[in-house]
Amino acid sequence: MRIFIVLLTLCLIPLGAQQQPPTEGGASATNAPAQPTGPLDYVCPMDKDVRSDKPGFCSRCGMKLVLGVPDEVEYPMDLHFKPATFRAGEKVQLHFHIEDPKTDKTVNKYEFVHEKLFHMFVVSQDLQYFLHDHPVLQADGTFDFDQVFPKPGLYRIVGDFYPTGGTPQLIAKTVIVPGAPGAEIPLVEPKLKPELGVSHCTNMDVALTTDPPTPIVGLKTLLFFKITPADGLEKYIGAWAHMLAASDDLIDLIHDHPFIADGGPQMQFNIIFPRARTYKIWVQFQRKGVINTASFTIPVSELK
Repeated sequence: MRIFIVLLTLCLIPLGAQQQPPTEGGASATNAPAQPTGPLDYVCPMDKDVRSDKPGFCSRCGMKLVLGVPDEVEYPMDLHFKPATFRAGEKVQLHFHIEDPKTDKTVNKYEFVHEKLFHMFVVSQDLQYFLHDHPVLQADGTFDFDQVFPKPGLYRIVGDFYPTGGTPQLIAKTVIVPGAPGAEIPLVEPKLKPELGVSHCTNMDVALTTDPPTPIVGLKTLLFFKITPADGLEKYIGAWAHMLAASDDLIDLIHDHPFIADGGPQMQFNIIFPRARTYKIWVQFQRKGVINTASFTIPVSELK
C-alpha cells in the first residue's frame, strides 16, 4: 500500500553512534571489526512486508522481488499541458516528465507494474469523476495522454510509476480547469454522505463490509468485498482488483491491491486511513472482459 501525504521526518542519532574515546596506543574503538549481519531478504518494492530468502515474485501484487530494502527516494514529476490554456470539454494533452533525483536527467527506463509502465488516476474535487488509464511512453522517456476534463473545477492527477533503479512512485499534481466564462465552480470541499452496502456496476454487483464497522484513523481496517455473480472473474492488468482511496480534501491518495484474493467471490483489502476524514474509494474488477468500477464512501473517526 502506498500513501501520498506530506511527512515530516526527524533525524535521530543512535546512542551507539556517539564518538568513542581512543583506546590504548591511539587506536579508536570505531576501528573494531564490524559486527556480522545476516543475509539480506528479497523484498517486494511495493508491499515491503512480503519477503523471501530467494528470488521470485510477490505473492500479493506479482511484482519481482528485489534484494534488500531499497531507499525511498522521490523522483520529481512535472506535468505540462498542450495547449497550455484549455477549458472543460476540450481535448488537452497531458505531458509527464520524470527526473532522476541523483543525476537531474530524464528517466528513460521503467519497470512494469501490473503490466503497465505508467498508471494514471484523475479525480475531480467533488469526487464524482474518476479515471484510471495509462499514458504512453515516448522515445524521449516522457509519457503523453489525451484527456478531456468533463467539467470545470479542481482535479488531482496521480502518476504511479516505477523507475528502474528506484522505487515505485505515487505522485499527485493539481490542476484547475476553467469552464466557459461565467461557468466557474467554487473550490470547496464536497459534503459526502456515507455510502457502503452494494455498488451496482456494469455486469456485477459489489457489496462492502468493514471491520471495524466504523474505521479508526491510524488503525488497520479490513475491507471485505463480495462479488455477485463471480463467475467469469478475471485479473485486471495483473491483479484481481485495483483500489484508489481519496480523502474528501484530496490530500490523502492511496493505491492498493487485495490482501487476500483467489478469483472467487470474496476479496479482502487491508488499509490504514491516515486521518479522520471521509474517504471515497473506487475498486475496479474485470468480469468476462468488462471492467467494473465500484465506489463507496467511508467515514473515518478518531479513536475515542
